[in-house]
Amino acid sequence: MKIYFVSLGCDKNLVDSEHMLSELQEDYEIVDSIEECDIAIVNTCAFIKDAKEESINTILSLAEQKNNNIKKLVITGCLAQRYYKDLTDLIPEIDGYIGISALNNIKEDMKKIVEGEKLYDLPDINEKQHASAKRYINPPFHTSYLKIAEGCDKRCTYCSIPLIRGKYRSVPMEELIDEAKFLAKNEVKELILVAQETTVYGVDLYGKKSLVKLVNEISKIDGIEWIRIMYAYPEEIDDELIDLIKKNKKVCHYLDIPIQHSSDKILKKMGRRTNKNDLLNVINNIRGKIPDISLRTSLITGFPGEDEEDIADLLDFVKEVGFDRLGVFTFSREEGTPAYNFENRVNARTAASRQKKIMKLQKDISLEKNASYVGKTLRCLVEGKDTDNDVYVARSYKDAPDIDGCVFLKADYEIMSGTFVDVKITDYNDYDLIGEIIE
Repeated sequence: MKIYFVSLGCDKNLVDSEHMLSELQEDYEIVDSIEECDIAIVNTCAFIKDAKEESINTILSLAEQKNNNIKKLVITGCLAQRYYKDLTDLIPEIDGYIGISALNNIKEDMKKIVEGEKLYDLPDINEKQHASAKRYINPPFHTSYLKIAEGCDKRCTYCSIPLIRGKYRSVPMEELIDEAKFLAKNEVKELILVAQETTVYGVDLYGKKSLVKLVNEISKIDGIEWIRIMYAYPEEIDDELIDLIKKNKKVCHYLDIPIQHSSDKILKKMGRRTNKNDLLNVINNIRGKIPDISLRTSLITGFPGEDEEDIADLLDFVKEVGFDRLGVFTFSREEGTPAYNFENRVNARTAASRQKKIMKLQKDISLEKNASYVGKTLRCLVEGKDTDNDVYVARSYKDAPDIDGCVFLKADYEIMSGTFVDVKITDYNDYDLIGEIIE
């Protein structure tokens, strides 16, 4: 039978999808066309309102095909885990629900569903996590994510992740190393470490932070040339981690630090474990030791109680720090979280207006930073070719895939995707750089 698989949401979800597909491809043919498939599987996201709507709309569009070629419709992931009771009534066409901790059962579960069972495989969300020595690798084949842990213990007041994915559980280090070796053997050159929080990896298994040890072990693997660290909570960034980034030649001088806000009042209401002074100290410490580091962050506008003074504080903070990369989300009110019932809610229009103000400021910051790279040389990883504009698309160490900028190159000869090249920057725009290859 043929399976059409849709992976929605974050990069951590994508890793789950690739683990499932690696199992399914042994017994099923994976196809790219809805019209060709017998079974449709959607790995859903339910982190915020927009993600839930995207998941539901995707499921509904596939449910319409149940009278045509699709014989079975299955959903996995966050939406299946948290809202299966509602979905059973809303979309009766769904044949199976496979929860967060049941993804390793995918082959057995699919056999039951194909045989006609209406399946609800939703075990406890806090079961131990495991990696896999094999993955179904999606393009681009030279870059891949490694999910090193599941769940979160921080309990920020706005976040539904602990409700959906449970407490923090690290994946055993030896399993992650085996998975990284498999990816390297399959031409992956850039490995991006992800989790709800990467910085406390190993505390639950080994009694201490073990991210540095994990990265050092992965860096010994032949073929892995870049290691990128995402989701590093500011209060957990210590000198050991900073020294790793500075000294290990395979680790990109790049760090994603989600801070969410700068106002002490809002940070406290969010349940964050830092204040403005803490944030400035950790950022200054990182930049003092690694001057060329590229720092990314994410922010939230419109949190309940946020006023004009708070947003002015945030704008001043963004201007003072000058993040290299920055994303802004408006507050999403999630059922079951403490913030769901907070008073003094900010209306959606105001939250969006504040979001735009920050992004306008960041655009100016990005433009100024990009101008400083003209004349400099950056090592870049070629992603592919934009045939419409006859340019190659690449990324420097400063750019994580899909969320950051690109480097555009002209070349008179063919360059294979996954090739590293040295690029002299000759021009720039708001978020991207333009350059020429140095032979």
